[in-house]
Amino acid sequence: MSTPPSRPAPRHVFMIADAVGGVWTYVADLAAGLAQAGVRTTLAVIGPAPSPGQLALCAGVPGLSLVETGLTLDWMEDEPTAIAAGGRRLAELARASSADLVHLNSPAFASAGAFDLPVVGACHSCLATWWAAVKGGAMPDDFRWRTRVLAEGYRACDRLIAPSAAFAEATSAGYGVDVASVRNGRSRGGRLAGGQKRAHVLTSGRLWDEGKNLAALDAAAARMRGEVRAAGPLTGPGGAAAAVGSVRTLGALDAEAMTEALNAAQVFASLARYEPFGLGVLEAAQAGCALVLSDIPSFRELWRGAAIFVRPDDTAEAAAVMDALLADPDEARRLGALAAERAAACTVEAMTQGTLAAYAQALAPRLAGAAA
Repeated sequence: MSTPPSRPAPRHVFMIADAVGGVWTYVADLAAGLAQAGVRTTLAVIGPAPSPGQLALCAGVPGLSLVETGLTLDWMEDEPTAIAAGGRRLAELARASSADLVHLNSPAFASAGAFDLPVVGACHSCLATWWAAVKGGAMPDDFRWRTRVLAEGYRACDRLIAPSAAFAEATSAGYGVDVASVRNGRSRGGRLAGGQKRAHVLTSGRLWDEGKNLAALDAAAARMRGEVRAAGPLTGPGGAAAAVGSVRTLGALDAEAMTEALNAAQVFASLARYEPFGLGVLEAAQAGCALVLSDIPSFRELWRGAAIFVRPDDTAEAAAVMDALLADPDEARRLGALAAERAAACTVEAMTQGTLAAYAQALAPRLAGAAA
């Protein structure tokens, strides 16, 4: 019996990412998975420099090298020409790195068509889908031109991937492009499912992002007997900020402190109105937290049967559900075990294999052309 031909794979990936949110965690885990598969990664950082804790996440990844580009985040630029100029600079850096493929976590930078390597674009979020979920109605002019630039970037990519089928479908419907679903995976680290829990609720993430709906969770906390804690920044790089009155804020935690917080929390809650995947939820599930989640398509897809779903703005319902779980540790443990079981399928290995499949599809036409 003949052996099937192996799929093409890059030896060296030039990956572009920012350090503002969960994308950095995704990149660190993916680079580690790629290293296990024999693929070296050069990580070009856009936007604010990574924190010492973020750098520590990448420190042990074999063959990973970091390049701080000094470029502004694409969604912080003031005009399309600035994004195009950033894309041209990134294309120059990719060419100089001698990489085989570009993994672009900000696909708007592909809009100038400057990359001469195969490009896989990762669709982590976008303004159009965010606006539809959080605000509704017509987008402001500032969002419209950014959405046009992103559409051009999507079309310039050889392949597109998204972290959930729900977000892949939303992106495909909104932009008329083909998007494959490759679920995020997360290294478990020191998170202990079923560890010693305390009777409080935890949430985490970019708390300043209106899509996270911290205001609703704060309103629910005001109705509760139990305590709600929030880990993450309250102020974003563009000046967006969130204020709370009843939630106890913990600030931005490093990986070790975040692990301790998750291991201690009996319940994890997210009332997000917009969440393409939710790495924070996955980490909480790995730690065996009972999950209380907003009833949105991505959460339903990923956590159906392993979480309690509430309407994102029904603060009375959310408060009642969270208080009930805090008062019933046995039920919280049961739900936490279901969440941990579901989370066990979201591995770095599975994410890496799905991403390598997208890489192979992006590389194949170039290799076929070279062989012709």
